[in-house]
Amino acid sequence: CQQQSSSMPLFTIHNQQITWTPLLVLGYLFYLLLGAMVFQLLEKQAETHFWDQFQLEKLKFLQNYTCLDRQALEQFVQVLMEAWEKGVNPEGNSTNPSNWDFSNSFFFAGTVVTTIGYGNLSPNTVAGQIFCVFYALFGVPLNLAFLNQLGKGLNAHLITLERWVQKPGRAQVQLAIFLTTGTLLFLVFPPLVFSYVEGWSYGEGFYFTFITLSTIGFGDYVVGTNPKKHYIPVYRSLTAIWIIFGLAWLALVFNLMEKFLQLKWHKPELSLAEGATIKLEDEPEQPRIHIPS
Repeated sequence: CQQQSSSMPLFTIHNQQITWTPLLVLGYLFYLLLGAMVFQLLEKQAETHFWDQFQLEKLKFLQNYTCLDRQALEQFVQVLMEAWEKGVNPEGNSTNPSNWDFSNSFFFAGTVVTTIGYGNLSPNTVAGQIFCVFYALFGVPLNLAFLNQLGKGLNAHLITLERWVQKPGRAQVQLAIFLTTGTLLFLVFPPLVFSYVEGWSYGEGFYFTFITLSTIGFGDYVVGTNPKKHYIPVYRSLTAIWIIFGLAWLALVFNLMEKFLQLKWHKPELSLAEGATIKLEDEPEQPRIHIPS
């Protein structure tokens, strides 16, 4: 009886670990379904409105220019679509800056190795596509190794941060100062710069900042692509450097959050498991009774 009672905590913990798996799967699926319903509710009506407005503008264009028919207009729209897909902005004139100068190419290389992939620009030649495949094949692991090494350089700070998480009072104030400083440098101030340079609102700049540093990279907002703007040559290169260090800072924050969650959630279970294990190990072995046949 004593042996059975000492093994009960382990059995209970094991059951708790089993029940967390289906709950996590159900929660994950529910989160995806919730996101799908909210996005559909928010965006579908606006999409229908823009589509109707676009069709109305095409109809007005045909009415004003009677020398064109609908087929010719559709062909011209197709040309515009193909130009946009190949990274050519149809706005402006032939004086638009090249998408493949050194600064833009450096920015594109950074979006490849960081797996952001905005999608507004991609290689069109066969040689460029093949090189991009092998460049990403070796560049993505190299980028991960670089961020890992950078994280090791900040390991001392991470250990200090872990101590701040575990200690109340002044240490938590220091942790808040660290998080606030990083948030200002990588999430709050950059949208101000992008808003000033690109002519976006602050909300659009913050949206671009978060979508970029989270490596989602939709491509609806990309810096340095407005043909009406005159950018300094190193503008997109500096943006690429900001992205790399921003990713390193976010990795540090996520690691800290993981440590915090493990401390808050798993520590009681681990303590109980360790206590049960110690109890089993410290318990003297019961004498065995041999019953001869």
